[in-house]
Amino acid sequence: MNLISKFVVLIERRRSRSVAWILGSLALAASLLGLQPAHADAPAGQAQAKIARDLADEIGRSGQPKAQWARDLGGVRYVQAVVVSSSADPEMNELRAHVARIGGAVHAIHPAANALTVQVRASHVMGLAQRSDVASISPNRVTQRSASTLEAITGTLTSDTRTNSTKQSYIGLDGTGVGIAVLDSGVMKEHWAFADANAGYRVMRNVSMLNTSLANWTTGSGSATSLAPGSAALSAYESAISNDTNLVQDAFGHGTHVASIAAGRATFYEPTTPDTTGVAPNANIYDVKVLDGSGVGTLSDALEGIQWVIYHAREYNIRVLNVSLASDSTESWRTDPLCIALRSATAAGVTVVVAAGNFGRDSSGREVYGRIGSPGHDPSVITVGSVNFKGTVARADDSVNNFSSRGPTRGAYVDASGVRRPDNLLKPDLVAPGNKIVGAAATSWTATPTWNALAGKNYSALVAPLGIIQYAGESQMLLSGTSIAAPAVAGTVALMLQANPGLTPPLIKAMLQYSAQPVPGANLLQQGAGMLNVDGAVRLAKVVRTDLASAIDAGTIAAGNTLLASGKSMPATTSTVNGTSFNWSRIVFAGGSHVVSGSALFSKYQPIWNPRTTWAGNAARTRQAVYWSGTGIASNTFVKSFTDIAAPNQTLITSGVVRADSLAGSSSYTGKTGVFIPNATLSGWLVSGSGLILSEGLLLSEGLILSEGLVLSEGLVLSEGLVLSEGLVLSEGMVLSEGLVMSESVELGEP
Repeated sequence: MNLISKFVVLIERRRSRSVAWILGSLALAASLLGLQPAHADAPAGQAQAKIARDLADEIGRSGQPKAQWARDLGGVRYVQAVVVSSSADPEMNELRAHVARIGGAVHAIHPAANALTVQVRASHVMGLAQRSDVASISPNRVTQRSASTLEAITGTLTSDTRTNSTKQSYIGLDGTGVGIAVLDSGVMKEHWAFADANAGYRVMRNVSMLNTSLANWTTGSGSATSLAPGSAALSAYESAISNDTNLVQDAFGHGTHVASIAAGRATFYEPTTPDTTGVAPNANIYDVKVLDGSGVGTLSDALEGIQWVIYHAREYNIRVLNVSLASDSTESWRTDPLCIALRSATAAGVTVVVAAGNFGRDSSGREVYGRIGSPGHDPSVITVGSVNFKGTVARADDSVNNFSSRGPTRGAYVDASGVRRPDNLLKPDLVAPGNKIVGAAATSWTATPTWNALAGKNYSALVAPLGIIQYAGESQMLLSGTSIAAPAVAGTVALMLQANPGLTPPLIKAMLQYSAQPVPGANLLQQGAGMLNVDGAVRLAKVVRTDLASAIDAGTIAAGNTLLASGKSMPATTSTVNGTSFNWSRIVFAGGSHVVSGSALFSKYQPIWNPRTTWAGNAARTRQAVYWSGTGIASNTFVKSFTDIAAPNQTLITSGVVRADSLAGSSSYTGKTGVFIPNATLSGWLVSGSGLILSEGLLLSEGLILSEGLVLSEGLVLSEGLVLSEGLVLSEGMVLSEGLVMSESVELGEP
C-alpha cells in the first residue's frame, strides 16, 4: 500500500468510527446537611500544623494575593483549598454542611482522597483546621507537566518479551488487553501511533477535567448530587467531561508524546523516519486531560482525573496510571492530597508510575539533593528518574541526566510537639531513558493542522533535528525529562501485567528494582535501584503465581506461603541486552528507607506486596476500597470511597529476606557510603552473597515496627538541615518553596 492509499485509510477510519460512549462517574456527594453536631476544637498549635505552609503564608500576607488559588472578592480574601477529612463518613456531610454554613462553596468532592475542594474566606481556614474531622488543608495548587530505539535501549526486544516488532504485528508481549491511563495534557486520538492493526483506535476514551475549580470563583454555597452507577446524573456528568470529538485534544503536546512512549506504534511514514515504537504498542490508552494548552492545571482537576481512573479501572481493565506532572507541595506523603489519591489508586489495584522531576541542578549548575516532587514522594508509587542513553542502544555508556531530581524526599509533617519531621524516603525508585526521545507530536485534526505549543515554540530543538515533515496532519518530535522516562516504565508494567495479570503494584515495583541494571558511578539517591531492564522484569513476572491478587483479596494467602507458580523457579539474575550481559541490581527499597534483597522476596509471599498496605518509616497504614452495591450494579467494580486505618499486627517481611542496610553503612557524601554508595558497589556485594539474612522476619505490633533497629538505622535517614561538603545541600530550604509552580519545563536534553 502506497502512502496515498494509507492516507485514504487514515481518513476513512476517522469518518466511520463512532465516538459516543456513556460511562459512570466519580464525583460522590449527597445533599448538604443544614445542622451538624458540635466538634471539639483542636488547640491552635495543632490546628496550625494542619495548614500547608504556602496556604498559611498567603493568608497572612497583606496586599494583593500572589497565588492563583487566592483572590479578593468584594474586599474579602478568599482561597480555594483541598480539605482532607478524617471523617468516617465517606460523603463528609458534616464537613460540607460547615462549609455551607460559613458561606463557602464546595467545588468538588474527591472520594479517592477523602477530600473536598472548597472556596472559603481566608479568615475561616483556621476554624476549618480546628475541626476534629479535618486532617489537613492544602491550597488548590497549580500543577504542570513534569517535562524505536526505545525498544532496544530498554531491553524490550528479547526472547522473553518481544522478538519481532513491525507496524502491523508483534511477536511476544505488546500490552494487548491492558489499559494505561495517561493523566496529562491530552492525547491526540487521531495520531497514527495510536492505531491498532486494523487502523482502528486504541485511545479508548478522551475525557477532560479542566475548569472544575479555579475558573469558578463564586461566593455562594456549592451543591452536589450523588452519582451512582447507572444513574441519569452519572450519564450527564460523563457527557460533560467527554473530550472524544474535540479536534484539538492535546494543544500543548506533552500528553500525546508521553502516551506514545508507553504505547505508540511505528507510524505509516516510517521507515523513512526513526522507528518510534513504544514499549507496549498494543495497549489500550485512556486519555485523562488535567493540563491545559499551556501545560497548566490545578490540584483539584488532577484529583478529579485520578478519581475517574479509579472508578473505571475494573470496568475497562485500566491497570496502569502514568502521572508525568508535579505540584510544589512539601507536605508529607501522609497528608498530601495527590499522594492520598494515588495511594487509593494503588489500593484499588492500579500501578501508578510518576515522574521524579527535573530539578537535579540548581540555577548555578550544582547538583542538588532532596528535590523529588509531589506525588513522586509517596512510597506507594513508582517514581522514575531519567537516563541519558547517549544516542546509542548500548547501555554501558548510559548516565543519569544532570536534570533528573535526586532524593531523598523532603516532604514533612509536624508532630505533636510542633517539630517538623521530614519523610526522608529513598527516591527515585529507578531510572529510564529520558533524553531526546522521539515520540508522537500532537496537531489539531483540522483542514490546516497546527503544531502543538511545545513543538511550535521549540521547533528548532524538538522537530527540526529529526528532518520529519508534518505529514497527513501529524509528525514526531523530541522531548527530554523524567516525564518522558516515566511512560517507558508504565509501558513495561503493561507488558508485565499481560504476562501475569495477578501481579500487584508493590510487587511490580520490587520486580522492576530487583532486575534493574546499576548505572556506573551513580548512587541510590540519583538512580534508585538502577536502570529499567524490561527483559528482567518480565522474566520475574512470569515465574510468580497468577492468582496472587485474587488470593490477597480473598485472604487465602499468608506470609511465607509459596509465591512461585507451579513448576516455576527463580530465573537467572542476569540479562543480555543488545549482546551485552549484566547482573541485576538485586536492590529493593522497603519501608521508605531500607534496602532488602534475596530470592525470598519473590519465592515467598511478603505481606508488603498487598497493595492496600503502605509502610514508610514508623507508619504503616491500610487503605481499603468500598464499592458501590445494589440492584443492577456489578459487584466489586465501581469504587465509592476508601477507608484508612492503622495496619493490623502482622509480619511485613518474612525470614530469608536479605537486609542490606548495614552493607551501605552510615551516610557520607565524601566517603560514598550509606545513601551515597554507588549502586554498582552495593549490588556487587549482594551478588556475592553479602548481607544479613533475616531469621525471624520483620513484625508490625501495636503500630510499631519491631526489627532490631532496622528502621531509621545505619544513618540511612538524613537529618533535617544537614549541609554536606562540596556545595551539596540537603536542607528544607533547598526544596522549591511552596507557592512556586513546580514546572517540568521543556528539557532540550543533554549531549
